[in-house]
Amino acid sequence: MNRRNTWRLLAILISGVSAWKVSANGFGLPDQDAFATARGEAFVATADNSSAIYYNPAGITQLKGNNLRGGLYGIYLDPSYSPPNSGQTFHSSEKLAAVPQFFYTYTAKDAPLSAGLGVYAPFGGNMNWPQGPDDADFRQAGISGSLKYITINPVIAIKLLPGLSVGGGAMVNYGKISMLLGPEPWSPRGVNFFRFTGNGWSAGYNAGILWQPHPQISFGATFRSSARLNFQGNTDFEFNPGPYNTPALRGASANFTFPLTAVFGVSYRPAPKWNLEFDANYTGWNSFDTVNIEESPPVDGNIFKTTMPVNLGWQGSWMYEFGVTRYFDSGWHVSAGYVFNENSVPNQYYTPLAADMDRHFFSIGTGFNGKTFDFDIAYQFGYGPTHTVTGSSPPVPFEQNVATNPADGKYGFTSSAVIVSVGMHF
Repeated sequence: MNRRNTWRLLAILISGVSAWKVSANGFGLPDQDAFATARGEAFVATADNSSAIYYNPAGITQLKGNNLRGGLYGIYLDPSYSPPNSGQTFHSSEKLAAVPQFFYTYTAKDAPLSAGLGVYAPFGGNMNWPQGPDDADFRQAGISGSLKYITINPVIAIKLLPGLSVGGGAMVNYGKISMLLGPEPWSPRGVNFFRFTGNGWSAGYNAGILWQPHPQISFGATFRSSARLNFQGNTDFEFNPGPYNTPALRGASANFTFPLTAVFGVSYRPAPKWNLEFDANYTGWNSFDTVNIEESPPVDGNIFKTTMPVNLGWQGSWMYEFGVTRYFDSGWHVSAGYVFNENSVPNQYYTPLAADMDRHFFSIGTGFNGKTFDFDIAYQFGYGPTHTVTGSSPPVPFEQNVATNPADGKYGFTSSAVIVSVGMHF
């Protein structure tokens, strides 16, 4: 297998990293708290529990003493793909995922300054498409992939005025990637499999502001910076130049700039027991535009390194979030919410590992705020109307066995998720 083909394989492999999905917006995970999820993630202008570290760090000044809150987001998802003119429908075999969160805040009595620590996963997911000898073109666009991404986020916040707070902190991020392609299947001279694995660290920051000029209205905004992560690892591929399969292992790295996010929201409280909020959430997926990748062979006397740009062509997208909560004197509350999530991936660079599309998410939930303990539970249903892809092409074509439109077809999506959060304050 010549070096040019090796580089092209790696390029197509890396292009699929932007695919890994758990629920929404690229492979972003906005569901970090059950109360917020029940409200359709419309929480930036409310931000009144410890998960404000993620949603709006300025909000932690509303909390007193010690506050612990942890949770688990579990989801069943069913993305589907129908190749053109085949009559077949494929479903990903990776249908279950679970993501934990942990938040802690502390505010001394009568102090204007608050501090907190969050550990959560803002990105991540898995995708695994079943493959057979009739799916050669589809395999060139991607077979399976997984992404783990953990953020450690210490923050501080200060109350500048009775109704005005600001906050922010550092984000330390760890990411791990694994991905498998079968770009030239079932050919005596083709590649039987091609895998990339890598991990790395990055840093960023988040900041927020919360302003309540009137008891019935509050405004919130938060910003999370982009974070450049260099995945260091290797490619592992098997090609067949003769009667025996020959494995190969090469060191490889890829730089990705994970996107910035900016959220703006307004909360309206027409009565003390009601809270309605609308948020607009922008994610700068256009940071996944041109990715420079590097590969080097094992130490065999032919040491070299090459850099190759690959155009992914992602686009920035919006989520529009609406939520409502009704509180009761007993300490209980009920919430409902809706999210519209725009597609981030143009058809030209579409990949089955992303299978992104416009999506709708509906949620309901309930919870209880006690003297020492509190909890919330929410259910979320996601639906993506059929998205038809035409004119797709590999970001870098192969020299032989090239699929003209490897990702063309019809894509669908449904999901069901339950998220539970439990808190303690003292």
